[in-house]
Amino acid sequence: MAPEQQEAVQVLSHVLPFRTNQYVLDQLIDWSNIPDDPIYRLVFPHRDMLPAHEYWQLRDLLLVKQDEAAAQQLVRQIRLRMNPHPAGQMTHNVPRVNDAPLKGLQHKYKETVLFFPSAGQTCHAYCTFCFRWPQFVGMDDMKFDARETGELVAYLKAHRDVTDVLITGGDPLIMNTRSLEEIIAPLLGAGLEHIQNIRIGTKSVSYWPQRFVSDRDADDLLRLFERVVAAGKNMAVMGHYNHAVELRQVVAQQAVKRIVGTGATLRMQGPLIRHINEDPASWAELWRTGVRLGAIPYYMFVERDTGPREYFQLPLARAHEVFQQAYQMVSGLARTVRGPSMSAFPGKVVIDGVAQIGGEKVFALQFLQARNADWVRKPFYAKYDPAATWFDQLRPAFGREKFFFEEEGQGMPEAGHGPQVTALPRRVIPLVA
Repeated sequence: MAPEQQEAVQVLSHVLPFRTNQYVLDQLIDWSNIPDDPIYRLVFPHRDMLPAHEYWQLRDLLLVKQDEAAAQQLVRQIRLRMNPHPAGQMTHNVPRVNDAPLKGLQHKYKETVLFFPSAGQTCHAYCTFCFRWPQFVGMDDMKFDARETGELVAYLKAHRDVTDVLITGGDPLIMNTRSLEEIIAPLLGAGLEHIQNIRIGTKSVSYWPQRFVSDRDADDLLRLFERVVAAGKNMAVMGHYNHAVELRQVVAQQAVKRIVGTGATLRMQGPLIRHINEDPASWAELWRTGVRLGAIPYYMFVERDTGPREYFQLPLARAHEVFQQAYQMVSGLARTVRGPSMSAFPGKVVIDGVAQIGGEKVFALQFLQARNADWVRKPFYAKYDPAATWFDQLRPAFGREKFFFEEEGQGMPEAGHGPQVTALPRRVIPLVA
């Protein structure tokens, strides 16, 4: 790496998490093409991820003045500016019992509970765009982590409308199989027959596929998947892929075949990111390869409004264009994929298309999932805005002042009491430094 690239990593890694591994370095990055290689940009911090004035101020404090206290104060200010808890994940998604928050759980949508095991709060390598970056940088007041599963099981037994448990992080597959089994086994027991789907969110399928092939307990992991399937439940591996190169490697393809060979499902999802995967052909290759191996294309997300979003974000109009072009390149078996989808405060909003209606150019939108289940699959329209990059920048079409879900009588359940809230802010939820 050139000295200026090394310096940028040194400075930026004080703000954003940086970690990589030998597989990413040796197999996924084309070192003849840095800094433009997509996986290099995916993993290594870049100077342009901060505004120039912040970068030079932080560089001066760290490398010239060597004022650690002042540098840490500036780092804290930058992190809080970066909207570290998008979509109300701390204020509105954490369930409460007897008016006390359940640590390490989130419950935004009625059917699905998220569980964050403390042993899974890291990853094999960190993505520079990751919306859960506060989990990795020592912001303990922003962490979701649970030490054991007792509260999870008790909560699930009391909420029989929950059908899905998503074990997430970080990356739960950084854990050994024995530790993971301690979480999953109780979910197969009596009183939890209503839990139909056990999901694991993981990037290991692309950053460390050896987890399923050659790790010491890889076979034990696959036997655990088989145990879930034998118990009559769906074992769903939610595989995070960001570029076609991640599935070109022989070991990565072996991992997919071994996962689906257990009877588990592997669903492919990831965000559309500027500098990384703007090429529709890369998405089409990824989905086609996945289908050939037995995986299911699931989501193309819009990059969330957090972290160095100005570096990664694309206009929604461009996101729809990339998705549409990629979609046109694949057969019906790969058209299970949905997108571009925004995991916004009120729910998962998908851009269905761009249309002319009554002489007005609009985005056609709908909720694929929502805090209020009545909103799901109900179409609505926003004024076409070629510069908008996130949901809160859109405005209602046809002269309306509010979207239907913002109008009186369309409220949501209250914060901390299951997946519902009282009021819907239009902008990000601020944090006090």
